Amino acid sequence: MRECLSIHVGQAGIQIGDACWELYCLEHGIHPDGFILDNRKDQLEIAKTEHMDTSFNTFFCETRAGKHVPRALFIDLEPTVIDGIRTGKHRSLFHPEQLVSGKEDAANNYARGHYSLGPEIINLVLERIRKLAEQCSGLQGFLIFRSLGGGTGSGFTSLLMEHLSIQYGRKTKLEFSVYPAPRISTAVVEPYNSILTTHFTLEHSDCTFMVDNEALYDICHHKLGVERPSYTIINRLIGQAVSSITASLRFEGPLNVDLNEFQTNLVPYPRIHFPMTAFAPIISADNAYHKDFSVADITTACFEVSNQLVKCDPRLGKYMACCLLYRGDVVPKDVNAAIAAMKSRNSVQFVDWCPTGFKVGINSQPPMTMPGGEMAKVQQAVCMLSNTTAVVEAWARLNHKFDLMYAKKAFLHWYIREGMEEEEFSEARKDLACLEKDYEEVGQSF
Repeated sequence: MRECLSIHVGQAGIQIGDACWELYCLEHGIHPDGFILDNRKDQLEIAKTEHMDTSFNTFFCETRAGKHVPRALFIDLEPTVIDGIRTGKHRSLFHPEQLVSGKEDAANNYARGHYSLGPEIINLVLERIRKLAEQCSGLQGFLIFRSLGGGTGSGFTSLLMEHLSIQYGRKTKLEFSVYPAPRISTAVVEPYNSILTTHFTLEHSDCTFMVDNEALYDICHHKLGVERPSYTIINRLIGQAVSSITASLRFEGPLNVDLNEFQTNLVPYPRIHFPMTAFAPIISADNAYHKDFSVADITTACFEVSNQLVKCDPRLGKYMACCLLYRGDVVPKDVNAAIAAMKSRNSVQFVDWCPTGFKVGINSQPPMTMPGGEMAKVQQAVCMLSNTTAVVEAWARLNHKFDLMYAKKAFLHWYIREGMEEEEFSEARKDLACLEKDYEEVGQSF
């Protein structure tokens, strides 16, 4: 068994986690109380005798009573969001020890999450992680969900990642991070928090999959016809992508991708580890009966800006690596033809030092959608993780916003009051300037 532990930090991480586990339960036939549906129970009894597929135990731990408990931990510095899980639909699914909350909010302040409030609960969190790790026979790694802009998501996560590096140094650490959107913002100080946390976690994270709310709003608006999407709809959309990325870890498949394979194939140099996420097809439940998509169609759609979960234009950069994760009724022959067609187009440019570029995963389990949700159920889908130099546009944008505020030393006193020093800001900013440079250099030809 190659188990994965999911760690959900701060409001964004917890709400994405709620959407992900809701979807995992649906896909594996698990009730909100953790018990398996009767018809699926019979299949599993056969499975135990015939060595059939029980791969979902990588994400769920089965108790003696036959209940399936997620291998997950939810952490926040204040109780409100976690109380929503404690009293929500899945309140019986999680063990109370998996829900850790402090008493005071990080108030959108990296320094509070990292220096003043975070240290108060870090030992408790590490103890809970240790308990979850002890239930695993072969822990493969961690999936960490958070936003870069929030106080807990930025500050506490960087503190936690530092400790995970020390205690679980060899284990893979993949992040799903909500990146600040270009035009919409939920906090004025997002650029500060994002650059500080990126600097402090750069060496502790193996791979960071980025999504941003503006790209998700556009998808809801243009593809799903939802004028004013709620966070529930947005998080379910992220959940679909996460489910496709983790499907090969939870189901048997003809061409599965291991957790370590993501970084091996997507990260050419340790610092260049911020792949963009794209997902297709995204169609509304209303349009489902009028459209039919081939493997070639969904593959092409992944390379279109409108299907990306982060705002930046891939045509302005070059691809270093591309991981295509198919699920559903997909055969390798169709995938190879679709990739050959993509390579023949001039629009998809690879750096000249990486001519092959494509890593493929195929999982026969078709995607599922929440009943009554906005997204249509489809027979096949693909999630693309692409490491492209175009993502430097997103970092440059953020660095510029940071510079505008930092030039005036605006809002700095809130951070210094919590024990930070001004040098940490300039050090973090220098590191991000180096990251921009690193991306520009890897895109250059010989």
